[in-house]
Amino acid sequence: MDFSKNYITPQGFEKLRAEYHELIAVERPKVVETVTWAASNGDRSENADYQYGKRRLRQIDGRLHFLQKRIEAAEVIDPKTLKSDKVIFGAKVTIENEDGDQHTYQIVGEDELDIKLNRISWKSPVAKALLGKKLDDEVKIQKPAGDELVVITDIVFE
Repeated sequence: MDFSKNYITPQGFEKLRAEYHELIAVERPKVVETVTWAASNGDRSENADYQYGKRRLRQIDGRLHFLQKRIEAAEVIDPKTLKSDKVIFGAKVTIENEDGDQHTYQIVGEDELDIKLNRISWKSPVAKALLGKKLDDEVKIQKPAGDELVVITDIVFE
C-alpha cells in the first residue's frame, strides 16, 4: 500500500465532506456574523465576543484546511466491490488468540477509525500485521504488553 495516500471507505469520505460542508456553509458564516457584530461595538481589546469569535474562526479555518487536504488526497475504496483471499484495506478480519478469544476488526482509513466499532486504521500495528495474510495464517501482533500470536479465522468484505 502507498503510505502517502489517504485510503478511505465511501462512508468515511462522505463524513469528511459533510463536516467540511457544515463548517463552510453553516458554522463559519455564523461566527463571521458574530465577529462583525462584536467589532461594530467599538473597543476590541476587551470585547470577549470579538476575541472568542476570532479564535474560533482560526480554529474553523485550520480544520477546513486539514479537511480539504484529506479530501484531496482521498483514495476511496468500497469494500463491497472487493474480493480477495488476503487481508486488504476494507476487509473485516476475525482473529482468534491462543485462549480461543475472537475479535473482528474492519481495516479502514485513518479518518474513520473507531475502536468502539472495531474499526482500525490500516496504518495501525494490528492492521499492518494482518495486511497481506490469508485465512488460517498465524500472525504475530506486537502489543505493549508483549507479542500475541493469533490465527485469521475469517476475512469478509461488506
